[in-house]
Amino acid sequence: MFAYYFQLGLRSLRRNPMLTALMIMAIGFGVAASMTTYAVFRATSSNPIPQKSSQLFAVQIANWKPSDLDKGEPPNALSYTDANNLSRAHRALRETALYPVAPSVIPADASQLPFNANAYAAYGDVFAMFDIPFLYGSGWSRNQDEARGAVVVISRTLNDKLFGGVNSAGREIDLDGHNYRVTGVMDRWNPQPLFFDPVNTQGFGDPVDLFMPFTRAVELQIGTAGNNNCNAPAGNGWDGWLRSECIWVAYWAELPTAADVDAYRSFLTGYAAEQQRAGRFTWAPNVKLRNVTEWLDFQHVVPPESKISLLVSLGFLLICLVNTVGLLLAKFMRRAPEIGVRRALGASRGAVYAQFLIEAGAVGLAGGLLGLLLTALGVFGVGLVFDPQIARLATVDLSLVALTVLVAIAATVLAAFYPTWRAAQVQPAWQLKSN
Repeated sequence: MFAYYFQLGLRSLRRNPMLTALMIMAIGFGVAASMTTYAVFRATSSNPIPQKSSQLFAVQIANWKPSDLDKGEPPNALSYTDANNLSRAHRALRETALYPVAPSVIPADASQLPFNANAYAAYGDVFAMFDIPFLYGSGWSRNQDEARGAVVVISRTLNDKLFGGVNSAGREIDLDGHNYRVTGVMDRWNPQPLFFDPVNTQGFGDPVDLFMPFTRAVELQIGTAGNNNCNAPAGNGWDGWLRSECIWVAYWAELPTAADVDAYRSFLTGYAAEQQRAGRFTWAPNVKLRNVTEWLDFQHVVPPESKISLLVSLGFLLICLVNTVGLLLAKFMRRAPEIGVRRALGASRGAVYAQFLIEAGAVGLAGGLLGLLLTALGVFGVGLVFDPQIARLATVDLSLVALTVLVAIAATVLAAFYPTWRAAQVQPAWQLKSN
């Protein structure tokens, strides 16, 4: 019966091409608007590391007096003193301090000009913590962290640029006039949002070109390429800055279980209390641990314009559906004599429901196909509204295609319930008398 009713629906659509076109356009434009904005919202609000987001925690310690804090929240980064002390204590399964650096890469090929790399100084735990995949080699060891080793891990893109894509593990690259041995080459890795450093990237940015040891960067006095916030003047020179209460170091801890989280939070509280007793802090301990999703929410990574656009587009889809209800009602009630004859010949109201809802589904399918085309155009042009770093994340994939068609069909069938109910109430006797 489904195939028969579907054929009837297609014939009915051809009877009133103008009315049919209006319905298809209403559904197509409404679905396209909502799916385009949904593609952006999905890209910006997705979980960048779902397999470990509940185990990775951003660490916050209030090293500033309460009057310098925003709503009582600890700063969103640590001072070098606190990051160094936590690293030495090593109370988590894995942990890393990190901060962005911008070393100049000097290619061995003299025909290539030096260029700045998008890089981070971090501890060797970072690779296992963030599930960074490797194409060649591996990360560096904890011993190399302690020895301030001149080693790096580079990206696949950088490896292609410098070494033609071959296995470069064991070879050397020149950064700012210093030679570093490549221990590994990362495979494609670009989590979005950039959960590990939303403070400096606002959550979105280019892939990381390389990682170098945190201890090596500090030894070479490589300053941060990101934020450096101070509540008081720093001391003189590099050592004075390291000893200051300026915040510029992100700190992450991997805590697999709830017991680990509780234990680490207690350790942080005890550490802050110890700093208070030592006279460094003159306020009660104020520490926070937030996992990946909590941290991204706290940093307001999802652009407010993406949420607003999604709500506006859903409202537009609702308006389109209301118009579709009116068009379907006009279309179905025009066929009252046909319905009366069918009912007089024994057709049940259920049969009328089935026929007209399937017909509405055919309209939804056509609207969905139009919506797919318009969604693709919308995603292509989304950079006119959103920041390019965000716009490039919105893509048309198989899941969006399926969702677009499904939403179009479901929305149209839902909109058809009232017109179908009205059509099913047609009294056969009245229609037969009138004819």
